Amino acid sequence: MNDRTILVTGSSSGIGKAIVAALLETGAQVIGVSRTKNTAFSKNTSYTDINVDIGDNISLENELRIVLADFPCLDGLICNAGFGKFDNLENVSSEQIASYINLNLVSHMIITRIVIPYFKKNARGDIIFMGSESALEGKKMGSLYSAAKFGLRGFAQSVREECRNSNVRVSIVNPGLVRTPFFDNLDFEPGSDSNNAIEPDDVAEVIKNIITARPGTVIDEVTMTPLKNSIKIK
Repeated sequence: MNDRTILVTGSSSGIGKAIVAALLETGAQVIGVSRTKNTAFSKNTSYTDINVDIGDNISLENELRIVLADFPCLDGLICNAGFGKFDNLENVSSEQIASYINLNLVSHMIITRIVIPYFKKNARGDIIFMGSESALEGKKMGSLYSAAKFGLRGFAQSVREECRNSNVRVSIVNPGLVRTPFFDNLDFEPGSDSNNAIEPDDVAEVIKNIITARPGTVIDEVTMTPLKNSIKIK
């Protein structure tokens, strides 16, 4: 992995932070993208911190152009950024719907559109999307989240077919409840038992396995669930 350069969005906490740590351990060069500065890896010379609001499409595209100019050997993209909003649909404004879908779906499309030509030109690349079990089944008060994740799953499937002949692999990982700050601003969280949630390191290990798989093998999709699903209302 010491010949890999991988960009990770949503890198400052939770799953993204665990992915960065796992990739750095393998010797990969990692570029972390998040809204807030990530000081956890500041002393690691293989880590580059990029601060940009992924929901700002123009700033995002401009920043990515700079990243690709600085790292033309980029050959990995992990689209992990996003947040949860759970409510009955009638309680959500039109502006909130547009903003939510933009951050949780459109931004991933923009990032992928920008990096794909580089991956195809170099005939090498891995693109991994962070999906969700909500991409497999819609549930009450999850209309926005499921819409974004169902869309992301379909997007991943289509892009995978577009890239098959270019040695670019596309995967999506669909975790269930993961014990992260994702739930900090929500009114529920996983139960306190260790079997009630996946740990971020579990997801990071799956990501690492996808990237290090034999080049001729594509791991299309992985679904992860806690052994015993349990939600606690705060």
